[in-house]
Amino acid sequence: MSDLFALPAASMLMNEPWLVRMAILLAVTLLVSVTASFVLRLMGRLAMRTAIHLDDALQKSARRPVQGVIWLIGLTLVGDTLSRKFPDPLFDNLVAVRNVGLVLCIAWFLFGFIKRVSEGFVLDRLQRGEAFDRTTIDALSKFVRLVVAILAVLIVLQTLGVSIAGVLTLGGIGGIAIGFAAKDLLANFFGGLTIYLDRPFAVGDWIRSPEQSIEGTVEHISWRQTRIRGFNKNPIYVPNALFTSLIVENPSRMSHRRIKETIGLRYADFDKVAAVVAGIRAMLEAHPDIDCNQTLIVNFNAYGASSLDIMVYTFTHTTAWVDYQAVKQDVLLKMGEVVLVHGAEIAFPTQTLHVELPETAADRDG
Repeated sequence: MSDLFALPAASMLMNEPWLVRMAILLAVTLLVSVTASFVLRLMGRLAMRTAIHLDDALQKSARRPVQGVIWLIGLTLVGDTLSRKFPDPLFDNLVAVRNVGLVLCIAWFLFGFIKRVSEGFVLDRLQRGEAFDRTTIDALSKFVRLVVAILAVLIVLQTLGVSIAGVLTLGGIGGIAIGFAAKDLLANFFGGLTIYLDRPFAVGDWIRSPEQSIEGTVEHISWRQTRIRGFNKNPIYVPNALFTSLIVENPSRMSHRRIKETIGLRYADFDKVAAVVAGIRAMLEAHPDIDCNQTLIVNFNAYGASSLDIMVYTFTHTTAWVDYQAVKQDVLLKMGEVVLVHGAEIAFPTQTLHVELPETAADRDG
């Protein structure tokens, strides 16, 4: 009996054109969605065979936004069919909602594409071992995504019937008020912009400030603050506004490391000073880790309180701190050997005390 009632009900539904249209639209939407998903997966497999990161970024960034666009258009057509059958003011904004959705899907795609392109660029340069400025790449990626976000918001407002001219005028007035209310935030933003433009340091650089207790390796530069990892492994968060007036040293960009030492010989070895100076100079000029094209000074410099002081001033090829310490140790040991070879000795602080004995009666009679 139930089957007898089911057949007429099904035939009645099939006689409704709007239901048939909706079923066809949903079926076509599902078919297109599955086909697009298959094509994108196939593109992904093909992209993995190439060494270019651009096609990978395009395929991965387009996967979900394309699905969103397909279903957005399909559901809009279904909603249009329903609006014809059941007129309702709710369906009046259907086209505007569709347009807003399309704009957001495009912005979604561009956001993912820009981010993946920048990451692929960095990975490509790392694989090739080429030098690049990661800070500039991050800055450009963030700036382009910010432009995309602003354009998407303006287009959405225009689609919803909001006057962009009015929004820009209101934004200009509101910007003044926001500027006073959030001056520190804006100062940090422009400080970050200054870092990106002037590039006094980049991610991975070792920096320090003689004015503040700031020293470590730069880990991340955002629009508001910079994260520095101290040598004790503690993170240091510095507002970007501080860098507009702060003196910052960047030892990572040094060309050489300096060795500056003073060797003191005994006054008893005065006749050996010239030979020791010549021997140390010859040792430094022959040392493979010393850059003889830079300033190299080995001179008898001063008569000290308890030593004859020889100044040694030179530069190493390496700038790596650990390697520099090994080179400096080797240089110091060889300077000591030069002193010993010439029969001299390194002086140590000494004092001579003259004690006057009290005069005795025998001395007076004497």
